[in-house]
Order: sequence, then C-alpha cells, then structure tokens
Amino acid sequence: MTAATPATPVCLTVLTTTDSADRAAELARGVIEAGLAACAQVSAPVTSVYRWQGAIETAEEWQVLFKTTAARYEALEAHLKAAHGYDTPEIIALPVVRGSAAYLAWVAEETTAP
Repeated sequence: MTAATPATPVCLTVLTTTDSADRAAELARGVIEAGLAACAQVSAPVTSVYRWQGAIETAEEWQVLFKTTAARYEALEAHLKAAHGYDTPEIIALPVVRGSAAYLAWVAEETTAP
C-alpha cells in the first residue's frame, strides 16, 4: 500500500496586515477589482508584537483575509507586494481543506483569469 499524497488545495485564504483601516480597504478593493480574489474581509484592529531590525515592536494593524484559488496565488502575491506600504508585508496562504461546495465554486468562478 502506498501513502496518498495530499492534493493541492483548490482554494486558499490569504492574509496580510497593514497600518490603517483606509489602507486595508484600498488593498481589499484593489485585489477584488483585479479579479485576484472573490472576497476580502477587513478585520478590526489587531495588536501585533514582533521583532523588527533588532527591536521588539508593538503596532496596531488591520488584517485583510482574501478568498482565492491556488491558481491565482502568484498574481495575488505580486499585486500585494506592489500595492503594500510595508517593506516586508505579511503574505501568508492557508489551504481551505473543506468548505461548502457552492461557496468554493463561487470563489473559483470569481477568480477565473480573463
């Protein structure tokens, strides 16, 4: 018997953070307008604690979650890097391992490249 290899996830949740509600809304709108995600959700301020250039920092940030497909990830990442105000933005993709078939079909439909 051979071990099964995990399938590449069809859908992803991609997250980033930024320094203001306005900037988070701009990133969300830009990604949706570009067809790189089906949905973007901006979360209320979160407190981030991290080490940057040798110092421990604390900052108020807004988190943006994008619902997209694995096929659109590279373009989404490139868009976020170009549009983001941070030198090293957090861009993390998490696989969607299960979900409503209708919702996941909608994500795929909304992110199909032209």
